[in-house]
Amino acid sequence: MGMNKDQEGRGPAQRQLRVGELVRRSLSEVLARGDVHDPDLNRMSITVGEVRMSTDLKIATAYVLPLGGIGREDVLKLLSRNKGELRRLVSKKLALKFAPDLRFQLDETFDRMDETRRMLAQDVVRRDAEAPDTDEDGAPDQGPA
Repeated sequence: MGMNKDQEGRGPAQRQLRVGELVRRSLSEVLARGDVHDPDLNRMSITVGEVRMSTDLKIATAYVLPLGGIGREDVLKLLSRNKGELRRLVSKKLALKFAPDLRFQLDETFDRMDETRRMLAQDVVRRDAEAPDTDEDGAPDQGPA
């Protein structure tokens, strides 16, 4: 039973996004609560920035970052080592027809955001330093009344 082109464009993409977000939330929860029996993994605070689902919803790629970016290399190893248990815990929470296979990648967007923030902060600081003194209301400071 084929889908017509119109359905093909919208349906799966919407579903992929919805399931991806559900997987992201439950994976975040599982990691935050330390449900996995691995003290090394539980010691880390891991942000799950995004989960992208394959079109058939069988593969979930989680983009993760340890808090403060410390232990990037370890985080992927630890998550992969516990993939089976994570998959079981996540799918139990979601009640999907089948448990998606979990893949893990480092989330580079956080780095870019931090870099952008740093650059913006420099601009703002420079602009503020060059601006004339103003009162809270934005009027030029008249000095003591």
